Amino acid sequence: MMDILWSTFLNGTNAAIPFYLALGMIFLAPIVYLRLVYVQNAPYGRYDVPSTFKINVKLAWFVQELPAFLIPVLLYMFTNSPKADQPINLILLGMFMLHYAQRTFVYPFLIRGGKPSAAYVVVAAFAFCVINGYMQGFYLLKVGNYPSDWLNSPKFMLGSTLFLFGFVMNLHSDHILRNLRKPGETGYKIPQGGLFEYFTCGNLWSEFIEWVGFALATSSPTGLAFAAFTFANLIPRSIAHRKWYIERFKGKYPKDRFILIPNVW
Repeated sequence: MMDILWSTFLNGTNAAIPFYLALGMIFLAPIVYLRLVYVQNAPYGRYDVPSTFKINVKLAWFVQELPAFLIPVLLYMFTNSPKADQPINLILLGMFMLHYAQRTFVYPFLIRGGKPSAAYVVVAAFAFCVINGYMQGFYLLKVGNYPSDWLNSPKFMLGSTLFLFGFVMNLHSDHILRNLRKPGETGYKIPQGGLFEYFTCGNLWSEFIEWVGFALATSSPTGLAFAAFTFANLIPRSIAHRKWYIERFKGKYPKDRFILIPNVW
């Protein structure tokens, strides 16, 4: 059993593995979206629900995001990775790793306050990052084929530009959220500045743009799947946030902030 696991799923180079994982993620995305919009918001932060076992929010973020960074590193170091000597593949993987290096080793330790996370939410996020880290790492290190001039292609140039824009604006949006309250203040406030002048959740919008850019830059089924699943998870939260802000702050919440597309939705 262990030999099969090693030779097929870890040391192997079967392109069907990331393809079917991506297909499964794309299939699940609309189901997740509909559930989060019409059944229950993702139960963390302001939508937290009672839970017997809670985990410190900083530890929770570190643990749940770590696999997405660590698994590609382990695949690179210890398995047969025929595309690991291709600069294009490494640049594309580096984009993915850049996000998760920040999410794993920086973001958790910048959190101010924050409610503890329910253990089952952390486990679910951890499982997703295991699958996604494996899927992206496997594709880019083992099977992804790109022409030698891919870095000059319109897809890569536009995709990488969107990715970097989303990454930088996500950092900026997180900074705004961390500094909403002055020392000693409690409660919720309406975010001001940056992307929050245009979108209810500038942080979530920018992260979605990141992964749209990544999907375009990689032009891979795995990148597309991740973008679709990001949409399914983050857009429902933006919808819920907008409704929550309107109800909590009544007429004070700006009506010209949108979910995804300015002046449209």
